[in-house]
Amino acid sequence: MERFFATCPRGLELLLADELRRLNAEKVHAVGGGVQFSGDFSLCYPVNLESRLASRVLWQVAAGQYRTEDDIYKIAAEPRWTDWFDPARTIRVDVSATKSPLTSLNYVTLKIKDAVCDKIRQLANRRPSVDTRTPEIPIQGHLTERDFTLYIDATGEPLFKRGHRLASGEAPLRENLAAGIIQLAGWTPGTPLLDPMCGSGTILLEAVCMALDIAPGLGRHFAFEKFKNFQVRYWHELVEQCRARRKPRTPQAIFGSDLSADALRAARANLASAGLEQVVSLKRADVLDITAPAKEGIIVTNPPYGVRLGEQQALAELYPKLGDVLKKQFTGWRAYLLSADMRLPKLIHLAASKRIPLFNGALECRLFEYKMVEGGMRTKKLESSPGPQ
Repeated sequence: MERFFATCPRGLELLLADELRRLNAEKVHAVGGGVQFSGDFSLCYPVNLESRLASRVLWQVAAGQYRTEDDIYKIAAEPRWTDWFDPARTIRVDVSATKSPLTSLNYVTLKIKDAVCDKIRQLANRRPSVDTRTPEIPIQGHLTERDFTLYIDATGEPLFKRGHRLASGEAPLRENLAAGIIQLAGWTPGTPLLDPMCGSGTILLEAVCMALDIAPGLGRHFAFEKFKNFQVRYWHELVEQCRARRKPRTPQAIFGSDLSADALRAARANLASAGLEQVVSLKRADVLDITAPAKEGIIVTNPPYGVRLGEQQALAELYPKLGDVLKKQFTGWRAYLLSADMRLPKLIHLAASKRIPLFNGALECRLFEYKMVEGGMRTKKLESSPGPQ
């Protein structure tokens, strides 16, 4: 039984835990920023191939308590690294820490690299080369106040890089966060979904891939393919099973629009890159002029949030108008708006039924849920009872 840690955007840990259980992971335990789980080594194959929410899958290879950098060196020098990969492979070491008393993570990184290289030279009479850009074997260490855990990254290029996005906007939404937002919204294939500020189309792409059961890892490579124990035949079987499971690429009740012609061109290019341009309905439209494409459905969108003063003023004018459009045109719908602008719930003049904390990279956001019921939903009672921050 091997131990693994799957990283994910903060706020999606419980969803990821459920996803891992569906993929037959054992001893699943969600913590901040990811999920610990166990299983046979080959479990990392389907997790990398099929997880829509994970960012990386890390395989634990050593752990122990430490007080000094020398303790970390000793722990990192224990494994027989040559059992797992050829010394000719390039490596890179990255380190993260939570409440570690050690003052220099750069020095810790150097000690781990030295320990790994020294052990490999002892076992194979050669040192591996370091490649800081595209290593074949990424190694990650994590420090808490007393504990040190060492992993080999079984993923390589992060899982949110699906390989479809050719173009993106100024503040692109990571694909696994988009998938998580769609799941938090409770959307299921067949239910109309609209992104009226679709940008480069990330939310639309993730929804389509869910609807057609397209595994997010199809068509890309992973670090575990460089390991000595890589089971080529089993991996090819998994890939073929996923390919056979895909549904026909027929038009779906998934709609996207944006005022920017450049954004729509990017969305079309990204959908075309995935062979899905005929599955989604796209049009150029101002969010303030749109009407509902169906009687009921779900809006999922990532509206712009301004950094500069002029942008903030423009958004302060947009939000009340957006609230009016939702009330008048989308009765019977639910709307989910991701925003790092905490003024949104006050300015949109709607009562949020949920406020879910999420992180887009390092940017703290909230996913606001609005239920558009007949007659509006803002009442004095709701106004005086704000939801959790």
